[in-house]
Amino acid sequence: MIELGNSASIIANRETPVGQHRQILLKHIQHPDQHTVAGYESRGGYSAIRKVLAMDPVAVIEEVKKSGLRGRGGAGFPAGQKWSFVPRNTGKPTYIVCNADESEPGTFKDRLLIERDPHAMIEGMMAAAWAVQSHWMCVYIRGEYGYPYTQLKQAVNECYAKGYLGDNIFGSGYQLHLVVHRGAGAYICGEETGLIESLEGKKGQPRLKPPYFPAVMGVYHSPTVLNNVETFAAVPWIINNGADAYATIGTEKSKGTKLVCASGHINKPGVYEIEMGYPFKRFLQEECGGMLNGTRLKAVIPGGSSTPILRAEDIEDATMDYEGWSKLGTFLGSGGVIVLNDSVDMVDAIQNLAHFYAHESCGQCTPCREGGHWVEKIFSRMSQGDSDPGDLELLHTIVNQIQGHTICPLGDALAMPVRSFITKFQDEFKARIMDSFEGKTPPPSTLHADFKSLH
Repeated sequence: MIELGNSASIIANRETPVGQHRQILLKHIQHPDQHTVAGYESRGGYSAIRKVLAMDPVAVIEEVKKSGLRGRGGAGFPAGQKWSFVPRNTGKPTYIVCNADESEPGTFKDRLLIERDPHAMIEGMMAAAWAVQSHWMCVYIRGEYGYPYTQLKQAVNECYAKGYLGDNIFGSGYQLHLVVHRGAGAYICGEETGLIESLEGKKGQPRLKPPYFPAVMGVYHSPTVLNNVETFAAVPWIINNGADAYATIGTEKSKGTKLVCASGHINKPGVYEIEMGYPFKRFLQEECGGMLNGTRLKAVIPGGSSTPILRAEDIEDATMDYEGWSKLGTFLGSGGVIVLNDSVDMVDAIQNLAHFYAHESCGQCTPCREGGHWVEKIFSRMSQGDSDPGDLELLHTIVNQIQGHTICPLGDALAMPVRSFITKFQDEFKARIMDSFEGKTPPPSTLHADFKSLH
């Protein structure tokens, strides 16, 4: 996979004309002062929240519902509908939490927004706070995001200095505070209830749903709105331009634009904003500049490492939206597109992913805790030329016992790619097993990692 440095390199190779795709989230990302209050306001920033503060809170929710905005963290649940679930007059405080614990392999879009345009996210959170009458907000940011954390803290401090956060925001008499909380490097804390547990100072282990739906029993068992960075960042544009304008972008069921993180064997890796429903092959050729050095496309992981992989022939008519990927048996997910060429050994690739998910299991559920390491060990043996004839059947059995049998979707996040890899590229795995019986030594791993030494 191609390594990407700071956010400047992530967007440096973007040559797509702004007019080709409607730019909502990345429209001002190239301006060097966009991360400051002054720069953000000079381009219309914080006009949406001023408008929101004059609206009925319920009307704000209805506007977001009407826009068709769906959560951009992976599940795709309608944002406005989620906000409408929050009960009123419970006697408890209501909380707004932004999930900035971006840890899905292949995903780095929220990092770019936090580094380059943090005020868009903050303003979207403010609008959500007014909509549900919350007075306390929190951004839970990935612990490894050192520079994004610094940028975000600076943005929050500027808001307090300007009176945009505090006891009297924008002179409205409304009290609203924001806290930035750093995680400690746990992938599982990207799951909303695991994040809430961590935020409360507990071990980051997900809660059962029901009864712990965040809208009703979230932070400190109080009503909580929890969305990710990209979702909140889209809200100011919707308020300023209207729900109808947003709803005209994209497809019937997948409205608006989507940030896509493109990486792997392509000529122009980076973050791109596309309109929902865009043909994937066109995205690969035009936005991504085609395959690296003219190599042959072998496979695509379309929505981050937890989504099922597709073969090159599967994506001929693929469109980049929730329904388009679903038709092919996979997901839009977080928008982390990983492109693999024909040099990739699929056994090594899935071993790498299996190691990640086994390592990141919180250990709460037996199928995930035990099954994850079992799967990893099978792939480790296979990659070293020590396969058993029943390994593929065993892998199917294990992942069938994992998927749907855990409190949170981390078990599914392991099971789905494993099943898709060994099904879509069955011949490659069977060949590796046959090589084992013939005593052939597999070529040195291209992963440059010795997972056995880590156990």
